[in-house]
Amino acid sequence: MAQQGAAGVATTVAESVQYQGRKASRQGSEQRRQDILDAAMRIVVREGVRGVRHRAVAAEAGVPLSATTYYFKDIEDLLTDTFAQYVERSAAYMAKLWEHTEVLLRQLLAQGDHSPQCRARLADEVAKMMADYVQRQLHNRRDFLMAEQAFRQEALLCPRLAELVKLHEQILLRGAGQMLQVVGSRQPQQDALVLTAIIEQMEYQGLLDGSRADAQAQMLAILTRYLHLVLAAV
Repeated sequence: MAQQGAAGVATTVAESVQYQGRKASRQGSEQRRQDILDAAMRIVVREGVRGVRHRAVAAEAGVPLSATTYYFKDIEDLLTDTFAQYVERSAAYMAKLWEHTEVLLRQLLAQGDHSPQCRARLADEVAKMMADYVQRQLHNRRDFLMAEQAFRQEALLCPRLAELVKLHEQILLRGAGQMLQVVGSRQPQQDALVLTAIIEQMEYQGLLDGSRADAQAQMLAILTRYLHLVLAAV
């Protein structure tokens, strides 16, 4: 994965996701299985993973209890496949986002030179992109972030979920690394580790605090300072 572009890494993640539960044999049964996974995700968002039980999921999905136990022999299988689907969908979403972002970054680079002033403007633009990304996550994908936090916590106790969490982390980490490499970071992978940690903390804090009036400005200021340091623009 390390040698792929950001969009390529996300696509590889999407293609590598493995499901644990019983596969559907007919189109109608595939829809029922999908309804069960979607219902489980809604429960995770509302109640956390501890709210996911066969009976609760069956009621949420509007299917017989026997349907959930047919496709998923236990709750661990159900949780693992629910998060696997989340990872798969997130990877597909991020592949398109990284591809678009890389095009924009290369356009910005082509418009400038390597002067300190141009590097400073580039750092400002990248910081704005990252701040906008976090804000979109909090405003448009809040439920998914809530579920992600719940699964990350459960992964501490479930090895199969832990593997999926690690796979999911590669999407943001490798994408950030590729982006930083494009803009000229001297240590893109190390810098990406810090950048993704900052982003994940901002997402978590945003979920805790809700819509604070000063949050967006503070977020942009932190990211701007970090990107200036990374690009040696100050």
